[in-house]
Amino acid sequence: MKKEAFQYPSLKARMKNEYRIILAAFVFILIADSIGQIEIPLGPGKLILFPIFYALILGVLSGPEVLKFFRKKEVKAASKLVIVAICPFIAKLGINAGASIEVVLSAGPALLLQEIGNLGTIFLALPFALLLGLKREAIGATHSINRESNLALITDIFGPDSPEARGSLSIYVVGGMVGTIYFGFLTTMTAAAGIFHPYALGMASGVGAGILMASATASITAIYPDMAAELSALASTSETLSGLTGIYVAIFIGIPLCQKLYTWLEPKFAKLRHEPSEVLTRKAEEKVEEA
Repeated sequence: MKKEAFQYPSLKARMKNEYRIILAAFVFILIADSIGQIEIPLGPGKLILFPIFYALILGVLSGPEVLKFFRKKEVKAASKLVIVAICPFIAKLGINAGASIEVVLSAGPALLLQEIGNLGTIFLALPFALLLGLKREAIGATHSINRESNLALITDIFGPDSPEARGSLSIYVVGGMVGTIYFGFLTTMTAAAGIFHPYALGMASGVGAGILMASATASITAIYPDMAAELSALASTSETLSGLTGIYVAIFIGIPLCQKLYTWLEPKFAKLRHEPSEVLTRKAEEKVEEA
C-alpha cells in the first residue's frame, strides 16, 4: 500500500495544505473550553466530562466517515501532528520528574513499584485484541495505558506509519474520550464501597495520564473534601512516578512482553478466526529469503 508523504519545501507550503486542520483544531478547543467540565451524578458515583472529550467528539464527527469535513488525506496528515502537539506536554513531564527527584527518592516501595502492576493488564488485553482481529496494532495498543509518553515511545521505536503506532494512537484517542468518564466513575464507586483507605485511592489516581488523574482526583476529593490537599499531593506524586518509571517499564518489559506474547498467540487466534497468520507468513518469507 502506498504511504502518504507529508514533506513540504517550506512552512508556507505546509500551511497551504494543512490550514484547515489547524483552524478546525483551534475552533474545537474554543468550543470545548467554553462548555467546560460537566459532572453528572450517577448513584453513589458521578460521571465527569472534560473538555478533551468534547474536542475528540467534534473531531470524530468532522471526519470522512460522518460529516466529511476532512478528507482521508487530511486525517492522515493530522495523525502526524499529534506527536508535535503533545511534545510540550512531554517536555513538561520530564521537567516535573527532574524537579521532583527528591520526592521520587523518598517515596515508599508502593509508589516506586506501582507501575509494575500495570503489566498484568497485558495478559488480558492482548489476547482480547487478537480475538477482535487486531494484528501488530495489538502491541502498541496493549503495552501500557497509552498516554502521551507511551505514544511518543511507540512512534519513536516503530515509526509513525507502523501498525504499532496506529494501535497506540487508537487507544490514546479512546482513552481521552472514554477514560476520563470511566476513571471518575470508577473512583467514586470504589470509594463508596469503603474497601480502600482514601490515601490508597489518591495514590491510585496517578496512573501516568494527567487528564485521567484529574478526573479521578476530582471525584475522590469531592467525596473526602477534608482530605483534598493530602489526596491531591499523593495523586501528583504518584503521577510523577508513573510518568518517570512507566517509560522504562514499557521499554524494558512492556513492549518486549507484548512482542513475545504476540508471536506466540497470533497464530492461534488467526487459526481460530480462520484467517492468515501474520507471524507465520513473515517467518515463511524470511525462510524464502534465506534460501
